[in-house]
Amino acid sequence: MRKRWIALIVVASVLVVILAGAYWAGRSLFHMPTAKGVDSVVGELGGQRVLGVFAHPDDEQTVNGLFWRAKTQDGAYTAMITATAGEAGHQVPTVARDEDLGLVRTAEALKNSFNLGVDEHEVWDYPDGGVPEVDEDELVDRLVTAMKRIKPDVVVGFWPASGATGHKDHMEMGRVTELAIAQLEAEGGSYSGPDYLVYTISPTTALSIFGGEQGALVVENQPDPEYAMNAETGKKLEGWKIHASQENYLQAAYYLPAWLVYLLWDNEFYHVRDLAAEPLG
Repeated sequence: MRKRWIALIVVASVLVVILAGAYWAGRSLFHMPTAKGVDSVVGELGGQRVLGVFAHPDDEQTVNGLFWRAKTQDGAYTAMITATAGEAGHQVPTVARDEDLGLVRTAEALKNSFNLGVDEHEVWDYPDGGVPEVDEDELVDRLVTAMKRIKPDVVVGFWPASGATGHKDHMEMGRVTELAIAQLEAEGGSYSGPDYLVYTISPTTALSIFGGEQGALVVENQPDPEYAMNAETGKKLEGWKIHASQENYLQAAYYLPAWLVYLLWDNEFYHVRDLAAEPLG
């Protein structure tokens, strides 16, 4: 009997070592060595008013740690703009009639931002999948008007050459965000634009393995991040429940369930542009 217990203890110990090794190997796929760990990116920058500019409902899932901590820890005023209602998205699982999907996803976005403590959220009505074909001046002017009203000192968005996922709508909204800030800088006035532009950055090793052609595009075209912060994975899992029409998106796209992805990917990564030192105009 004693030998049997010793054997069981040895087997259990070996399994623990194997599981621990697999966990740390998995986490390494979502590690960005250039990024310095901070408690809050917004807090690190001294931001008091934060605006996120996105393309689709659920895009805010990439930055919900930043927004949650900006509100709950830093006391910042937070706002979001989503350019489309996501009406062309693929439902995973199907929760609504296709013709109602834009309404459903708009509601999901507003509910999720409320769950993150966001103070205001506009969902615009540009065509999902067609943002690059929208008149550029219209998009820029509309965003300039919104920024003049909200007066963010920190703007969070997509790197134009990669868009975090390689989606063309993401890339276009990243480009439009830069153009809007450049226009504000050129105009001057009582509000001449934010102090910082913060780009959400995706883990390169994981994207190289699981992201296919779009993942390769992102890896080749995004900058290295300077900052890493807690991703608030509990809020991310809540967010996918709220985004019911997209709840299984991660598994469908990357073959891994959300709980496993966030067990390994527990940081958000950001590249920050100091606009005083490096203006866009």
